[in-house]
Amino acid sequence: MGNAEATKERILEAAMEEFSTYGIAGARVARIAKNAECNKNMIYIYFDNKETLFTTVLQNNLKRVYEEIPFTPDDLPGYSVKVFDYAIANPELFRLMTWYGLEKSTIDLAEDKIEKQSKIHEVMKAQSSGLIGSTFSPGFLLTAIMVLATAWAQENPFGPSFDPDAIKAPKETKDSIFKAISLMTKA
Repeated sequence: MGNAEATKERILEAAMEEFSTYGIAGARVARIAKNAECNKNMIYIYFDNKETLFTTVLQNNLKRVYEEIPFTPDDLPGYSVKVFDYAIANPELFRLMTWYGLEKSTIDLAEDKIEKQSKIHEVMKAQSSGLIGSTFSPGFLLTAIMVLATAWAQENPFGPSFDPDAIKAPKETKDSIFKAISLMTKA
């Protein structure tokens, strides 16, 4: 990796920490530069502005999620458990996504929209072929999966507050998520 690429990687790592902690509005380019051990101007050279840097960090991390958790429309319960494990292991990503949810008016994630549409289409195909039930729409199923699978992430105000011991027994929680999604997708 060249010097420029190494600097860019350090900037992205420092930006992930900064944005997941402070969001776009609260993040400071000066802190990102200091933590990346680079000149503040380098951030503007590589990313133009803070919003572009945030979008790049979020897109890179979402791409990583899509690569590391293959979508399996024929095994949505298994997929939901993988999402749970990922959410628990990567709290900074879920903090970043929370900030995105709060500040998204300035950000367009075209790739994420394409990914979501692809998943909806794959669920529709699985429903049409009888692999999974069609009691619920694909959008509802995917929303339910994401809500259940990420409910016990640190940043979620509901899972930890209603069921604080669930994260202490992750196997039982995963089993419950698996069962719930199994019931929802039963053919």
